[in-house]
Amino acid sequence: MNKVYLTGAGPGDIELLTLKACKVIKQADIIIYDKLANPDILDMAKDGCEFIFVGKESGKHIIPQDEINEIIYQNSLKYDVVVRLKGGDPFVFGRGGEEALYLKQRDVKFEIIPGVTSSISVPAYAGIPVTHRGITCSFRVVTGHETPDKDVCQIDWESFKTNETIIFLMGLHNIELIKNRLLEIGKPSNTPCAIISKGTTKNQKVVTGTLKDIVQKSKDMPTPAIIVVGEVVKLREELDWFS
Repeated sequence: MNKVYLTGAGPGDIELLTLKACKVIKQADIIIYDKLANPDILDMAKDGCEFIFVGKESGKHIIPQDEINEIIYQNSLKYDVVVRLKGGDPFVFGRGGEEALYLKQRDVKFEIIPGVTSSISVPAYAGIPVTHRGITCSFRVVTGHETPDKDVCQIDWESFKTNETIIFLMGLHNIELIKNRLLEIGKPSNTPCAIISKGTTKNQKVVTGTLKDIVQKSKDMPTPAIIVVGEVVKLREELDWFS
């Protein structure tokens, strides 16, 4: 029976790939992958496995999500084992839910294989725990950019006043907007911040600062990158094990 595995590739370090993901990758007849998935993972595939790249490349158009959905569906009709390989976790801003619904509506069997999300693993590799006793007991993960076709912003900025860790994914290009919104709702300008680029990989780069100076400090940081806002950022000075 044909089956699609919506598979999380983890944050970048290939050793953070789960055993279950590794298993289906080795069994795959075709792997449909995006740019955020570590390309070395493809070397695990069996001889004869086909590959389709559906990510964004410099100077090329992004393949629309509707088209990606159809690519997955059409290949599910041809192959027994289809792996849709997605960076991080399929259900954390990975649009895995949309792909799963598309398959469900067409009676295609699918399975979700969670991946280690960058929202907690990348800060960990930078020596930043997202929660810490006596500092914060909660954290939230927020998209760093909403789709431009939305009629109303779904980010409730006013709710960010609480003292918790905030992790923005895919937000480097909007770092100035994020900083301004947080200052507008009353976040102190000396609130600690970190930008982590290419986290968990050998090219990881981290800059720390505050809401006051983080835009200037991060101007040369490459993507992909995540933004961490909160007092836990101060712990990096003692917990930076990866550097």
